[in-house]
Amino acid sequence: MSQSNSVSGNGDYTARGLWSSRLAFILAATGSAVGLGNVWKFPYVTGENGGGAFVLVYLLCIAIIGIPIMMAEVFIGRNGRHDPITSFRLVAERNLASPLWRISAIVGMLAAFIILSFYSVIGGWAASYIGHAAAGDFTGGTAESIGDLFGGLLGSPVQLLIWHTVFMALVVLVVSRGLKGGLERAATILMPALFILLLVAVGYATTTGHFGEAVSFLFSPNFGALTVSGVLVALGHAFFTLSLGMAIMMAYGSYLGPDVSIGRTAISVAIMDTGVALLAGLAIFPVVFANGLEAGAGPGLIFQTLPLAFGNMPFGSLFGALFFVLLLFAAWTSGISLLEPVVEWVEEKTSLARTGSAVLVGVLCWALGIASILSLNVWSDITPLAMFDRFEGKTIFDLLDYVTANIMLPLSGLLTALFVGWFVARESLKSDLALTGGAFGLWYNLIRFVTPIAVVIVFIYNLMV
Repeated sequence: MSQSNSVSGNGDYTARGLWSSRLAFILAATGSAVGLGNVWKFPYVTGENGGGAFVLVYLLCIAIIGIPIMMAEVFIGRNGRHDPITSFRLVAERNLASPLWRISAIVGMLAAFIILSFYSVIGGWAASYIGHAAAGDFTGGTAESIGDLFGGLLGSPVQLLIWHTVFMALVVLVVSRGLKGGLERAATILMPALFILLLVAVGYATTTGHFGEAVSFLFSPNFGALTVSGVLVALGHAFFTLSLGMAIMMAYGSYLGPDVSIGRTAISVAIMDTGVALLAGLAIFPVVFANGLEAGAGPGLIFQTLPLAFGNMPFGSLFGALFFVLLLFAAWTSGISLLEPVVEWVEEKTSLARTGSAVLVGVLCWALGIASILSLNVWSDITPLAMFDRFEGKTIFDLLDYVTANIMLPLSGLLTALFVGWFVARESLKSDLALTGGAFGLWYNLIRFVTPIAVVIVFIYNLMV
């Protein structure tokens, strides 16, 4: 299938709307990929798994899993030129494959909706901490006082509901404005702002006297500290950090013009996303080491360990406030991308305009988020699947996180890789991806053989642990 065939069947590009430039798409896609996973999760999983060796394996996994699947998802979106489910069906029909392959997009969109419902709650934590930091609530704090502050937030349904509402409203506001006035404008403002804040944070970290220690920790491989479990964590994190398996890149790809190289663009997004994760590590670990804290402090690193450090360092209130603004921006850009695929689908399948679709989906997602809020306090004793040993002690919040991260995202990513690798015409892929030399052959073999096997390994591991 030639490029003219694969593109001309997709309808009028100008009627649907396009990103104004390749850079606009890269910023939006990077904004989607850059989220709490980069600024919150990456530093602590790196700390838990020995630093430099983990980073090296993680970068390799980005190359063999992340980039190939991202390219496949963007290809489906651009080739279909509709919402993710319709695009998947159209691409399947053009390649004489079963329309049932669209299950991949259905699972991905449902996962995005569920993830945003509790992601918004966590985004609300970041928003609330901006005020705490700026007000000096961390100043002179002890581990007990900082822990009480975080515990007080989690224990208050009213506080959590207020911040959850604020965060979801910010997301709906952007998505309701459509492609140019919403997604693109937010990306071109928030992403540069995020990079500037991150560079300021790294600049501050150089004054702690422990910057060299952080550089060594992140970039000097110690393979003796890396376990098999650590390798599999790197594999899984590489998959999730690029917003794969959520139909996001299909939705964003549907606004991508025919003259843009999917291959080069996907690689650019992966490089920028990885750069943010490494910069976050360079911003956080010097502070951790300067205060004698534990690098592998786990999920509490951001909301308990770092506030303790901010409260006991020069200009800690200012730096702490800037850090949580950075965290909020990262969460906001990801939240926007999580809402977009579902809104795109509702807008195409109903009589609702963009604003109505965004408000409807946002309200439904917000309502589901209330269950996660209550599971942190009032419903903390409710464990719906406690009859199964694997789910013993897991609240509603925990279950939503587990099912999406460990089942839905890998399943969607696996189906996409298999479909594009084995059921889409090779020539159509070659012309659309616009990879030169042996790059296409490398990608084609990865998406057909290596990537699916790697995702299956992650899938099985996640279900076993």
